[in-house]
Amino acid sequence: MYTSTFLRYSVCALICCVAGIAHSQTASSSNTARPGGKLSRPVAIHLEKVAGGFADPVNVVSPRDGSGRLFVVERPGVVRIVQNGEVLRRPFLDIKDTVVSSFVEQGLYDLEFHPQFKTNGLFYVHYSDMWFNGDSFIVEYKVSTDNPNRADADSARVVMQIEQPYANHNGGELVFGPDGYLYIGSGDGGWEGDVLGAGQDLSTLLAKILRIDVNSRSADKGYAIPKDNPFVTPLQQMVLFGVSEERFAQIHPNARPEIWAYGVRNPLKMQFDRQTGDLYIADVGQNHWEEINFQPASSKGGENYGWKFMCGTHPFPISAVDAPKVGVMPIGEYSHVSDGICVVGIGIYRGKKYASLNGIYFVADWGSGKLWGMERDSSGTWQMQELLDTQVRPTGAGEDEDGTLYVTSATANYGGPVDPYDNEPGSLWRLVEKSQLPASSQTVPLD
Repeated sequence: MYTSTFLRYSVCALICCVAGIAHSQTASSSNTARPGGKLSRPVAIHLEKVAGGFADPVNVVSPRDGSGRLFVVERPGVVRIVQNGEVLRRPFLDIKDTVVSSFVEQGLYDLEFHPQFKTNGLFYVHYSDMWFNGDSFIVEYKVSTDNPNRADADSARVVMQIEQPYANHNGGELVFGPDGYLYIGSGDGGWEGDVLGAGQDLSTLLAKILRIDVNSRSADKGYAIPKDNPFVTPLQQMVLFGVSEERFAQIHPNARPEIWAYGVRNPLKMQFDRQTGDLYIADVGQNHWEEINFQPASSKGGENYGWKFMCGTHPFPISAVDAPKVGVMPIGEYSHVSDGICVVGIGIYRGKKYASLNGIYFVADWGSGKLWGMERDSSGTWQMQELLDTQVRPTGAGEDEDGTLYVTSATANYGGPVDPYDNEPGSLWRLVEKSQLPASSQTVPLD
């Protein structure tokens, strides 16, 4: 996921260039955008610094409760509150004692507030658990009844546990959909190249987008399965003849019913468009390509996004000859040779402050610091235009109640076990229209 310095990014780019310069010229899918496109109107943006001093911040979340607070997720297991531009001294949540974060792809991944948080006080965290050898835990908490800036540590309820065979590619994203269900980004379990074959294996929760109902639970699980999930296979009698091929193609008795979509490698960030309900999935790639997947609001689930047969619009391994295209092709991709090594989705702007940004999906790269805007043009073709080339490392993002987008940044160490508190402090940034940037603001350094 991350690298320790820009030197590693340069080396990676050089290796890719020397080993596979031909593949960088491979034609993408007809509707898969690459950097170099053009948005429908002039867009000029900047990143304005909101606060700093965070320990490996990886996400920022709004409770949408009218308080104006932002909650910054720190990888070691702490959630801090930013209010009126100030970082409150006491954390909202501190679970360092149960979070393992010695490897940079482990830790506290995300926090998501229940859609009715203002009335029920519930929120959810996703982290790698120290006591279960790094397994992914999704846990429900409730805010303290005495202090809205403190979580009730005693209210913890385990919702889900996902076994993790390796210390990387755990995904970690949580997001509530317009339907009220919780969507979970689950990586392929690690090492490299999907050695477990999880991407196309419907019997595992790894390498999937999961969809669960946290408002209900079964006797043996901390959640319920939405009845319209695509791989729910009801008990039924076997009928050998007189059943159509289409019907047989929908029967998956070994499939996990939590699965909403599959064939993803390491989906670090997902965002729903609050206006349309469309879902954007930024999926970290293997050695050559990063990809952005798209699921329209009309989807009934069940999409296969191709991993491990595909990485972007390209076969895996990249040297495969005459390999078939598998799954739904991404709406965007970019090469490690020129543009980055770790895709981070920022979100779709639907706020009222910056009219020129409306409807644009913003995406960045941790290794290069680049930031692009994406949208469909009048013909329905996706366009991807570079908007910023910065010196910071985007790690996560979120939006506040009014739709303003925010980005977290951190310089993490990929060289092995390390104390996150020894890393350079990270920051929180606000994405703004350049023409409305206050003159006194501290902005992101550009390349």
